[in-house]
Amino acid sequence: MTEADPSTILQGLRGSIDNIDAALIFLLAERFRCTKQVGVLKAKHGMPASDPSREEQQIARLMQLAEQADLDPAFAEKWFNFVVAEVIRHHRSAAAEPAAD
Repeated sequence: MTEADPSTILQGLRGSIDNIDAALIFLLAERFRCTKQVGVLKAKHGMPASDPSREEQQIARLMQLAEQADLDPAFAEKWFNFVVAEVIRHHRSAAAEPAAD
């Protein structure tokens, strides 16, 4: 049996990476659609944009999942903090907008 051409292997791996990146973008978009609804709900009911208790629970949960997935838990935490900062920015923006009925 002959060994596959490295260029062919590289092309296949890059195709997989491209597909994974596309899936991540669509998953993030769906996540932000959900968090946008949370932001509107919070704004409508005068709830704070940030929920530190919830964030701590999520960080612990995601770090455990990262360990199970053989992903650096510190990276998972950095990713989560980055996403949450954007979500909170959206929530504050929603709170500043007049509520639509």
